[in-house]
Amino acid sequence: MEGTAGVSGYRHADESLLDDPELLAEQDPGGMLRFTASAGAQVRESAALTAEANLSVLADEGRPRAVVIAGIGTAGRTGDVLATVAGPRCPVPVIPHRSAGVPGWVGAADVVIAVSASGRSPEALGAAEAAHRRGARLVAVGAPDSQLQSVAERARAPFIPVPRRAPARASLWALTVPVLLAARTLGLVKVNEADLAETAARLDADADRSRPTAESFVNPAKSLALGLAGSIPIVWGSSPLATVAARRFGDTLSANARYPVVTGALGEAGRGRVGLLDGVFGGLAEGERDIFADPEEAGGDATRLRLVLLRDGGLNAEDDTDEPLAVEERRAEAVQTLAERRGVRCDVVTAEGGSALERLASLIAVPDFASVYLALAHGLDPMAVPAITEMKELANQ
Repeated sequence: MEGTAGVSGYRHADESLLDDPELLAEQDPGGMLRFTASAGAQVRESAALTAEANLSVLADEGRPRAVVIAGIGTAGRTGDVLATVAGPRCPVPVIPHRSAGVPGWVGAADVVIAVSASGRSPEALGAAEAAHRRGARLVAVGAPDSQLQSVAERARAPFIPVPRRAPARASLWALTVPVLLAARTLGLVKVNEADLAETAARLDADADRSRPTAESFVNPAKSLALGLAGSIPIVWGSSPLATVAARRFGDTLSANARYPVVTGALGEAGRGRVGLLDGVFGGLAEGERDIFADPEEAGGDATRLRLVLLRDGGLNAEDDTDEPLAVEERRAEAVQTLAERRGVRCDVVTAEGGSALERLASLIAVPDFASVYLALAHGLDPMAVPAITEMKELANQ
């Protein structure tokens, strides 16, 4: 079915399509499922490429006053990951920066990490140029033989090449690992080789569970996608780490599946946004639903909320006690209870693993696949997003 402005697909998800591997392959000509499954390999490759870069020069001048991670989109999320993995006890501020240039206070005492999958985003290039002019230490991460590499070479700064094997939004781990290892060189995070290996193994295992040949009833990503079909998703994270994963899920649901999403921290939601559960797409809609009616005949077109809770559930490695997480988990239990009382469906993804990085991976992997499956169920090519292409063309006119 064709829509407007060359947009193709269909409004109602075709559940049967997800259990037909051949049809899935036809609907995914760009190979987004394959790229999503490469997350574990991305961790290993980027770790090896970073080891080849001369990052030791970063440590020569000692601990910086602050670290700024400059980038936009998926590249910008790497700054969120670093800030979360570094935690509240990080000895210096870690500041994600998503606009051109750098903050006005950045100078010779600071480090700027410029990240761009293509190596040509104006935000990363502007930040790298500004860091060089101001005498800040610079690290650049992006496509080899790119404009960003040229800026790094002029500044005599370390450059970590990330081969462009996948679209930026499917390259989160390829871009994140160099940022984390640069921060490790500066003494800001404790990410060791075992953490990276376990994170890669976790991503591989979740990719296997979410593979196209696994049927919906045993495939957590397909099940999550089908639960979200036709809904307005609300994705809340129970901890700072889970909130990064929630916002990542919002990114992929919007770009891959073209779904509007509400994301954020559960603590913030409890101060206002939890009211959505009472609204016209939440409790009011569910209160009018006839539970005995055939969903194909009654209320089939009603759009309702679908809550997704990403729960950390692990020990808080950044604190001496697990009390902060205990508070967050109590909030998660309370929100689940509120949703149940209002008839709002709720999915829960719980983190697993020992290190913060592995727990984060366990919260991102299955939702990443779910966003792709949801796109495919609607007949949408998750790789080709006409609005993104048109936006870039119009903005460059």
